[in-house]
Amino acid sequence: KAGLQDRIELLLEDYRDLSGTYNKLVSIEMIEAVGHEFLPVYFAKCSDLLAADGMMALQAITIPDQRYETYRKSTDFIQKHIFPGGCLTSVTDMSRTLTRHTDMRVIHMEDIGSHYATTLRHWHDRFFARIEDVRELGYSESFIRMWQFYLCQTEPVQ
Repeated sequence: KAGLQDRIELLLEDYRDLSGTYNKLVSIEMIEAVGHEFLPVYFAKCSDLLAADGMMALQAITIPDQRYETYRKSTDFIQKHIFPGGCLTSVTDMSRTLTRHTDMRVIHMEDIGSHYATTLRHWHDRFFARIEDVRELGYSESFIRMWQFYLCQTEPVQ
């Protein structure tokens, strides 16, 4: 819609299957599905795909460094019911992995966590504004309650 077709290439592919060289890479809400044990492979692949002066933007939901080791060795409500197999990472773990397995470096980091509460509130409101459509799609009342619980309990208090 913005007329950028000649300037960008949007790919919906497994990162492990990509080849070539890119000036820019953008990863949004994806690293959570990679898993702790595969972060070195993920970052190495991203590094290999980037041109020498390339840049990568990565948006991720992270967990506080102080809770990461305990979290990654356990299964919480979200991992069990909402994102099976998902694993959040921490800022320190991402930095450590980048340092050990790539030549990439962090040049800017921004914590947008405070904005996530607004996002969750919008998701909740939009979900329930169309709840009849959700039911018509066959989602059960137990799923609806579980999703509502997830959206409400995940929303940070501001």
